[in-house]
Amino acid sequence: MTSRTTHHRVRVRVRVRAWRRASLSTLAAVGTAFTLTLGVTSTAASAAPVAPAAGVAVPGVARSVSEPSVPGTCQPVSAQLAKPGNELFSSTQESSPPDTARIQAALNSCAGTGKAVELTASGGNAAFLSAPLTVNKGEVLLVDAGVTLYASRNPADYQVAGQPKCGTIGASDGSTLGTATGCTPFLAVRGDNAGIMGTQCSTGAQGLIDGRGDQDMLGTTKTWWALAESAHDKTTKQQENPKLVTVFGASNVTMYHISLTNSPMFNVLLDRGDGFTAWGVRIDNPDTARNTDGFDPDSATNVLITDSYINTGDDGIAVKADAGGPAANVTVSNTSFWGIHGLSVGSQTEGGIQNVTFTGSYIHGGTDIHGDKASSNNGVRVKSDSSFGGTVSGVSFLNTCETGVEHLILLDPQYLTGNGSSVPDFAAVTINGLRAVNSTHGSSTLEGYDATHPLGLTLENVQLDATKVVAQYANIKMFNTNITPSGTDVTVTNVTGTGSVPSCSSFPSWPGL
Repeated sequence: MTSRTTHHRVRVRVRVRAWRRASLSTLAAVGTAFTLTLGVTSTAASAAPVAPAAGVAVPGVARSVSEPSVPGTCQPVSAQLAKPGNELFSSTQESSPPDTARIQAALNSCAGTGKAVELTASGGNAAFLSAPLTVNKGEVLLVDAGVTLYASRNPADYQVAGQPKCGTIGASDGSTLGTATGCTPFLAVRGDNAGIMGTQCSTGAQGLIDGRGDQDMLGTTKTWWALAESAHDKTTKQQENPKLVTVFGASNVTMYHISLTNSPMFNVLLDRGDGFTAWGVRIDNPDTARNTDGFDPDSATNVLITDSYINTGDDGIAVKADAGGPAANVTVSNTSFWGIHGLSVGSQTEGGIQNVTFTGSYIHGGTDIHGDKASSNNGVRVKSDSSFGGTVSGVSFLNTCETGVEHLILLDPQYLTGNGSSVPDFAAVTINGLRAVNSTHGSSTLEGYDATHPLGLTLENVQLDATKVVAQYANIKMFNTNITPSGTDVTVTNVTGTGSVPSCSSFPSWPGL
């Protein structure tokens, strides 16, 4: 069945009753540059966060994005393992994951076909256990609803030759904060027009990928997450943990109706690349799992993340740009977050960040879906420091609802004690349409780096139930906003604006995996 373009209106969420199949020619078009108009209007409907509209122009982006479709099957791979109740398999299977070779062989065989390697259930078997896999150009790894792809617990399976030992605490992270070069990711996307997808059944359940970061690394008594905590105690060190999914410079990549859980480190890292779409993705890591960012678009361009649910132990989204190039034309829409450290831009901004829009976001602070208290409870956030700072311009947070968040707005160019010469310059940030509720201990920070690099901020239609604010080195334009910034080198100008504060009368529930 071919893909269809879905047009959305205010507060309308995409629901897919059955999974679809189409040619990868459609899939490839989905991942390319996209056009979306997402903003605040003066109508009554604008009082609620806005879902994405397809096929409508916005400056700086070239084409429209339709809802993805699942391609036809190139090669099915049937499960030979039953799902274990405790995520653990036999010692023999754990030592040598039995499904690695046959899944990778199918992926190698189907490269360039425009079709999927489909992981299917067979009788009572619905589990796959694998070492790291590579998704090649022009193909999709497809996990059927009810099926789980489990990642190896053996650090040796992930080892990158010539790099620090995977599964250990490595050297100083320095300016490459959070990169962890010793481990290859569990799923590496290394070709254009590729995808990682799940089918979605009538109950809403999706295919699942389980990184097992909560389980002991093979041959040890320490989990991937405990290793991360040990590294945290040694503040100049880095845990050598694998990411769950990394896109290595590939363009026109799609993730669709797939669920990710228990990642040992970042869930999805975009390492450059042009054209990425994530639609209907669910991510679940507890807040106790350090450095398990949801999506990290790093020096990536033309990115759309929409209609998704993210519960994780670090930033829900972190748009970054290292010295290798800018991050630009990134849109995050109609997505809900729990227990996150922020809906973030940064901390690496050295390559420059521009034209980034977050719209229709729901941020549930305080605790995650498991009841774990958020260790860093932040809402909308821009962060950097002089070790890896750069210009941030054209960043907009539109129609955002926050509940139980401590740091409601956190614009911080002194994120770490950087002592470099790469000065953060938060030149143009807009927050239009933000309501915070249940923020009894909440506050906001609005800061530029210094008088030469002031924060450029526009606040429109902002209603916070905790109005404490710390500000310095900032030029702030305001309309219909109930906070009163003041401080060293802070200039506030009242301007004429349009629109209204979102109502935030209800927040979405976690849909499950």
